[in-house]
Amino acid sequence: MNKNNLPIYFSLAVVLGIIIGVFFGGNSNTALSLTQNPTQEKKIKRLINFIEQDYVDDVDTDSLLDDAINQILDKLDPHSVYIPKKNLQAVTENMQGNFVGIGVQFRMINDSITVIQPMKGGPSIKAGIKAGDRILMANNDTLFGKDLRSGEVPRYLKGKPNTEVKLQVYRKSTDSLFYVDITRGNVNIKSVDLAYMMNETLGYIKLDRFARNSYREFKSALRTLKGKGMTDLVLDLRGNGGGFTDIANRIMDEFLEKDKLMVFTKNKRNKVEKYFATSNGMFENGGIYVLIDENSASASEIVAGALQDNDKGTIIGRRSFGKGLVQIEMPLGDGSAVRLTTARFYTPTGRSIQKPYEGKSSSRYYRDYQKRLASGELINKDSIKVNDSLQYKTPKGKIVYGGGGIIPDVFVPIDTTSYMNNFYFNTINNYAFEYVDSNRKKLENWTIDSFIKNFDEDEKIFDDYLASIKDRANPSSQTRIGLKRYLNASIANVLFGDVGFYRIIHQVDNMLQKVLELESKKE
Repeated sequence: MNKNNLPIYFSLAVVLGIIIGVFFGGNSNTALSLTQNPTQEKKIKRLINFIEQDYVDDVDTDSLLDDAINQILDKLDPHSVYIPKKNLQAVTENMQGNFVGIGVQFRMINDSITVIQPMKGGPSIKAGIKAGDRILMANNDTLFGKDLRSGEVPRYLKGKPNTEVKLQVYRKSTDSLFYVDITRGNVNIKSVDLAYMMNETLGYIKLDRFARNSYREFKSALRTLKGKGMTDLVLDLRGNGGGFTDIANRIMDEFLEKDKLMVFTKNKRNKVEKYFATSNGMFENGGIYVLIDENSASASEIVAGALQDNDKGTIIGRRSFGKGLVQIEMPLGDGSAVRLTTARFYTPTGRSIQKPYEGKSSSRYYRDYQKRLASGELINKDSIKVNDSLQYKTPKGKIVYGGGGIIPDVFVPIDTTSYMNNFYFNTINNYAFEYVDSNRKKLENWTIDSFIKNFDEDEKIFDDYLASIKDRANPSSQTRIGLKRYLNASIANVLFGDVGFYRIIHQVDNMLQKVLELESKKE
């Protein structure tokens, strides 16, 4: 099991819960009016004032207005959404690809904020914060023993640029308590989870989102891998829920020749905007495999569709999510915002990949994963239903379909053996952190390569984990194989970050094995 194969309900929540703005010009502050009709605006204001002044009970009119906006948007498409003030900052940070804070990845362990990793280039790592440190106080606020939820922690650590926060820190490895002053600064939220060479000529890049910093990170990774001899690339877009489409266009431009149509949009007035590749592509002559799954959405589908329609590379995996709508963000003046669908996007052959919807209340739209699972399409490509009236041809004659996501060129079924229930998932992650936290000195000389090849060869650590759960679980022999691999990957994750986790999981990744199979047939 890898990080994209979390329990089903969680994976679905990730795709449907993330609010994604798709902007072709990159301007999220488009000046729009809530209504062009002054009479309507007056009606709303008069109603709110009437309630505030004369309604028999005290009422939170802000909450009433929020509910009213949601009710209006519920009558539209599933991706026109209201973002309350309390959520807007987090949504904006995620899409911009940075935030202002101290820069730590943390978990709540035994009621303490425990640093998993200080973030590369952030203020904390520069101030000497290390993995395993417990943050006990921030300025005058006590942060331990208060049953804080993870979502409550950032308000103590984030702040305005160049402001200072004094932390009280406990370091377990030296059994020491100390104070450190950290000046808050911009912290990058990485988009490229992983980039490495799978063999002498095949490179791999996992792209998590299409945020403002994504193209810069992607271009850097592409340049580095080319310098190592890469002639073919695996672009992993599994679980990538989308983002800014102008960023997706810039990434596509690295693969497509000048004047190739990448994507076009059409609004309610039938105004069409087309976007073409330039001559600036770094990898126009390279081979490419794009990995997609049921959680690849929006900008991910634009990339996969553009390459597929231009007969460039091979799309591998399972049918993508099916989001083909363009949103523009409108600030509402009180710190909240609305993301409103203003157009549809189309792949170069003219297909819309938006799956059917009947308003946001349609349970079928939100239960799409379960529907695909029940129909068998996650196991068998022949179970994917297509609409023959939405059939298109690529320049080389390949048949492609619109109306519900991108259907891959090469189908790879979901790996049901990798599913792990919450009990194993949680106990392994907890054990992995505690093991590393108690053995940091012993583990500091391991490299990623040596860890992958030789760690826990005698399985003493795995046996110790099994002993820790023996009264609560009795895994089968097949389950034990998966648990052993996931335990090593989780320990590598604590030691080396995402690169450690994925390098181990990739050894049994069915889609990557399919890529290697296709590569071997080229020789």
